[in-house]
Amino acid sequence: MFNSLSDRLTTTFKNLRGKGRLSEADVDATIREIRRALLDADVALPVVRTFTGKVRERALSSEVSQALNPGQQVVKIVNDELVGILGGQTRRLQFAKRPPTVIMLAGLQGAGKTTLAGKLAHWLKSEGHRPMLVAADLQRPNAVNQLQVVGERAGAFTYAPEPGNGVGDPVKVATDAMDVARSKLYDVVIVDTAGRLGIDEVLMQQAADIRAAVNPDEVLFVIDAMIGQDAVTTAEAFLAGVDFTGVVLSKLDGDSRGGAALSVAQVTGRPIMFASTGEGLRDFEQFHPDRMADRILDMGDILTLIEQAEKTFDQKETEKLAKKVESGEDFDLDDFLTQMAAIKKMGSLKKMLGMMPGMSQYKEQLEAFDEREIDRVEAIVRSMTPYERANPRILNGSRRQRIAKGSGTTVTQVNQLMERFVQAQKMMRQMRKGGGRGGQMPGMPQMPGMPQMPGGGGPGGGSRNKKKGKKKPAGKSGNPAKRAEQARLAEQRKQGREPDPAGSAFGGIDLGGDEELDLSKLPKGFGGMFGSGGSK
Repeated sequence: MFNSLSDRLTTTFKNLRGKGRLSEADVDATIREIRRALLDADVALPVVRTFTGKVRERALSSEVSQALNPGQQVVKIVNDELVGILGGQTRRLQFAKRPPTVIMLAGLQGAGKTTLAGKLAHWLKSEGHRPMLVAADLQRPNAVNQLQVVGERAGAFTYAPEPGNGVGDPVKVATDAMDVARSKLYDVVIVDTAGRLGIDEVLMQQAADIRAAVNPDEVLFVIDAMIGQDAVTTAEAFLAGVDFTGVVLSKLDGDSRGGAALSVAQVTGRPIMFASTGEGLRDFEQFHPDRMADRILDMGDILTLIEQAEKTFDQKETEKLAKKVESGEDFDLDDFLTQMAAIKKMGSLKKMLGMMPGMSQYKEQLEAFDEREIDRVEAIVRSMTPYERANPRILNGSRRQRIAKGSGTTVTQVNQLMERFVQAQKMMRQMRKGGGRGGQMPGMPQMPGMPQMPGGGGPGGGSRNKKKGKKKPAGKSGNPAKRAEQARLAEQRKQGREPDPAGSAFGGIDLGGDEELDLSKLPKGFGGMFGSGGSK
């Protein structure tokens, strides 16, 4: 959604790097580029004026002039102001003191209210609630049937006494639903109301009548994040006609310019509470303004990744694998299958990688990445016998040929997987000997199934010099963290020790070009999801 805006802002900030002092002309040029980027992203003009005005004022103050790195200070200011226009603090659902809590959905037809009702119900179930859906949209053809299907997929009961298609009284349906919820002990009631193609006074009044009848604890305005400048007009109309307590952004995974997200909270004064990021039931998340600002500025969203991992990974399995490694046993291919299944539950690997810092430079490679590669790797492992998975050393040429045939792959692909697997085992042994990675950022040992991005240089990871067939010598990096890592590896080589393989094919994903994405540089707590026993 924010790729274009993110690219523009990242390019703008590159021009500030290395400058010991920023002149007023530098600040003005930066503000001008930020203004253009926001306008191109369809952010409402009043919001753009307010935003750039605050950034300019702070950028010309002593806050920047006295900073050791003025460029980074400007980025921090932009980040702070982005958090501000996105709503500031994370706003959570307010539950009723006496159940049921009533949540009413309102918005234009086509914004995704009915689908979102199912996602919200699924999310509430995962949080320990018993949600009930109410089919109060009796206008749109088949809206009642759609809600019943969505509710069934979410595992939630749907109250639908009327067939819809223009038949029935939506206010009575909503009112009767309260009695049903109390009698069957549902603690959350989600009321799906009729949408409209535009600002329709009749249907707007109907939504207002439903609100008056059920007195909801939350009224969520569902808005299509792809509608651009119209978002402001629509939001203001609903605010005046129905009033709402929070906003839900649907279709945040689209490729439009995303101005709605950056405009609606500021214009209406109502917080963005949730975001729908895909078509699946799990593609739904609480909206955190600070994390979204970090994503826009290409700083990643590691906290969301950690939360997804904690929900998905079986703690007992993770602890079991950690104890196995600590006791001296080798990480085997059965362990790998367990971890691979957990990663698949987390959703799209492409989306997960996109939440990591600095991923804008790999945007094209990520787009070209084929997620089916994970399935191919899993097929290779599942084509082995249980004995082969537990004892991969016995895989000779004939066995590998049989495995390749059984998995529909080539012997070369099987060989590449096994080479990477051996590197993973070495890493596990080193972590066991060293008791983890100490004070540095914890290792997230790259699993053997972690596929390489297109353009990679083979199983060893990293690009190679095609003419000489040798690895391209690495020069000093301009990144302080990378320089420190290079110095650490050089010191290990001097001492005659085998360098820690973090950053190799198992510490990173080859994205083509001269560098690879290092997945070992993640914050504390994330390494454990791969059973590494890393810091938590």
